[in-house]
Amino acid sequence: MLRLYFFISVMCLVKSDTDETCPSFTRLSFHSAVVGTGLNVKLMLYTRRNRTCAQAVNSTFLGNLNVTKKTTFVVHGFRPTGSPPVWMEDLVQGLLDVEDMNVIVVDWNRGATTVIYNHASSKTRKVAVVLKEFIDQMLVQGASLDDIYMIGVSLGAHIAGFVGKMYNGQLGRITGLDPAGPLFNGRPPEDRLDPGDAQFVDVIHSDIDALGYKEPLGNIDFYPNGGLDQPGCPKTILGGLRYFKCDHQRSVYLYLSSLRENCSITAYPCDSYRDYRNGKCVNCGIPQKESCPLLGYYADNWKEYLKQKDPPMTKAFFDTAEKEPFCMYHYFVDIITWNKNIRRGSITIKLRDKAGNITESKINHEPAVFQKYHQVSLLARFNQDLDKVATISLVFSTGSVIGPRYKLRVLRMKLRSLAHPERPQLCRYDLVLMENIETVFQPILCPKLLM
Repeated sequence: MLRLYFFISVMCLVKSDTDETCPSFTRLSFHSAVVGTGLNVKLMLYTRRNRTCAQAVNSTFLGNLNVTKKTTFVVHGFRPTGSPPVWMEDLVQGLLDVEDMNVIVVDWNRGATTVIYNHASSKTRKVAVVLKEFIDQMLVQGASLDDIYMIGVSLGAHIAGFVGKMYNGQLGRITGLDPAGPLFNGRPPEDRLDPGDAQFVDVIHSDIDALGYKEPLGNIDFYPNGGLDQPGCPKTILGGLRYFKCDHQRSVYLYLSSLRENCSITAYPCDSYRDYRNGKCVNCGIPQKESCPLLGYYADNWKEYLKQKDPPMTKAFFDTAEKEPFCMYHYFVDIITWNKNIRRGSITIKLRDKAGNITESKINHEPAVFQKYHQVSLLARFNQDLDKVATISLVFSTGSVIGPRYKLRVLRMKLRSLAHPERPQLCRYDLVLMENIETVFQPILCPKLLM
């Protein structure tokens, strides 16, 4: 009897291993990447009813897919080591948290796994054909193109674009997360993701000087930290593998943050990152009754507004913190000085609340020019949003290592929140800032007429 039980147990293990009761993302080795893999596309369906156990689906079997709900396809990119994407499970669960939808993981790891990038790139159109066959069957069953959303990472962004072209841009939405740049930069619209590939296309560019695509590809293109080096990522090759992929992957983690309730990243439509840093674009270019665009899942809140533009495209910039949830909180620091001579330099501002929490912003991307009786408005970015500020400190610096130490005579300093314009603005008058010396003070409420 014991022997029979053991035999049945072994057979069950064998069956579950071969039939894959819960299909999982293909896991390959670096050896597979070296020898190369032939393309094989697996589609795995997750819903709120089967959040942790995927169901294998294909163009002849839609499984439990509910065609009356939104269907989101998640398409990964180049996999040079063969391992599954570390962010995939968080993205699936995050999407299901925010909306009752179908989430389909497009696993083309057999095809994407290779050390030769152009071998993976050459398979992107074939993956798109497989997805079209599946979507065609969804449409036969009563699905609407309006309800189809594709999230493509790196090469996956261009795959999403190819699918969108097959439907003449009628897919509901495409999100490109740092679309691949190599072999795609400078290509015509038919060979890459393009704003016309869906009813709404939003793109996050986080590595435009290496693995990502530099130019705009969507209706709204987000450039975190200017799209270049991301805070918290290694700056040199001494960072190992993270040096090569950290900036590129940051687009995914920024998108993930939009699925969580503790962080809504606001972006600012602007012609350039420099203009954004200089505070020239903080009203979003629209009437104040409109809110600025949000990064990630809720970026399509700007869809109707962008439709009114000709062309319906914009670039948006913002800064992030080094770690999750990445949010930064924007304030203006307005300074009027009464120095007889022009002073050029940077300002560091530190806020502290009654509980002892401290947050700091260094406004040093380029020297500010302080002239007598002229107001200079500096954009400060903090990684904490302190509701009730008890003390403020300022440090003025010219950046000079040698030479005299200067004073900045401040007639009035005003602090105002961009995220919460309804909050009382804080002022201080008649300050003298000695260069490189921290000056701490308690602010007072600004008179109403200054608001």
